[in-house]
Amino acid sequence: MSETVSGTQTAKRLSIFPLAGALLFPRMHLPLHLFEPRYRALISDAMARDRLIGMIQPKPPTTEAEAERPQLFDMGCVGKIAHVEAMDDGRYNIVLEGLARFRTVRELDVTTPFRQIEAMLEDVHDDQPLAGIQRADLERESRRFAEAQGFAVDWEAVGRLDDEALVNGIAQIAPFDAAAKQALLEAPNLVMRADLIVQLMRFFGRHDGEERVTLQ
Repeated sequence: MSETVSGTQTAKRLSIFPLAGALLFPRMHLPLHLFEPRYRALISDAMARDRLIGMIQPKPPTTEAEAERPQLFDMGCVGKIAHVEAMDDGRYNIVLEGLARFRTVRELDVTTPFRQIEAMLEDVHDDQPLAGIQRADLERESRRFAEAQGFAVDWEAVGRLDDEALVNGIAQIAPFDAAAKQALLEAPNLVMRADLIVQLMRFFGRHDGEERVTLQ
């Protein structure tokens, strides 16, 4: 994708889409609906170049100025536009395919309506499988959590997922707050991410369903 800086990381200029609660992982897919003019411009630009977009979460704003231009978490994931549907009114429906996590080096001073960063892309493939007891614990806790939240789930289909698709799929769709979601994205490997998901589900389950998990 760009110049290799080391054996495990690559430098890249990225146009970014900051969106709270939206996680993307390598080899996973994320559907998005874009309607704001700046992000419609982002899609047009990406389609004309390399089809790449950096998904990253904004931090919760602490001032009125930050509400307009929030600070960003350090880590995100770059995705390639695998499918795009341009609507008559200028909106887009797209599907991003995750390629690699990245860590922000600096935000760039640009004239585009969308923000851009310089980032270091990771070249890490975590294919360590879950232990059988950990997989069973994750599936059991997911069932309990889904039932408590009233989610309808095809558990037979879930059981056919490989470990990576199961763990990262739960991390993407679970209704945790931004800090908790970010911790899942930044977990060093699949085993640690699965453990954190179970902890968050258990913590969330102690609440009345009206709150969101807050990870300090």
